[in-house]
Amino acid sequence: MTEALILAGADVVKVGIGSGSVCTTRKKAGVGYPQLSAVLECADASHGLNGHVMSDGGCTNPGDVAKAFGAGADFVMIGGLFAGHDQCGGDIVEKDGQKYKLFYGMSSDTAMEKREGSVAEYRASEGKTITVPYRQVFTLIEIMVISNLVLIIGDISKTVQDLLGGLRSACTYTGAKKLKELSKRATFVRVTQQTNEQYATFEISPLELQNLNIAV
Repeated sequence: MTEALILAGADVVKVGIGSGSVCTTRKKAGVGYPQLSAVLECADASHGLNGHVMSDGGCTNPGDVAKAFGAGADFVMIGGLFAGHDQCGGDIVEKDGQKYKLFYGMSSDTAMEKREGSVAEYRASEGKTITVPYRQVFTLIEIMVISNLVLIIGDISKTVQDLLGGLRSACTYTGAKKLKELSKRATFVRVTQQTNEQYATFEISPLELQNLNIAV
């Protein structure tokens, strides 16, 4: 399909189905493809024809973005990581005194009702709607979901800074002098678990740390 699109005149092919943070296509339609595998295969097909690919979905942290570039993506599309920031779209709602922003998939009931007035009878909703809480200072890039509400997490600059820092570190570890070199330097190994979860239950966010009283 990627080759056919490039040969038909497409400059960029967007890659990803079912991997988005608010996407339910894999549950509703039973259709999907592992994001890393999709990018690897589509990038190989596209670059042979001087085309480009954009990885869309599956990035929950800076490391995932680095892996997408390492797999050959020329661009990476991000939705959930940016949801809830001041600069991002979404209606602001309030619950129990806490402000949230709505975040929803583009094939969700919410999106289709906004675009077309209702969900077409011949199709199903393939996305969910969540809300993201409002905090003026939040340096962690992770989106916190509480009772299907997404915290509004303030200005986007710190999140972008964290993303760029992760990409720079990935290039440093792999020996890539430029981001474009990352795909030539990256080697992927199949593992069952890579993250050290030894103290996962004790982890606190920067915001929680600010609110702690440090004993002296």
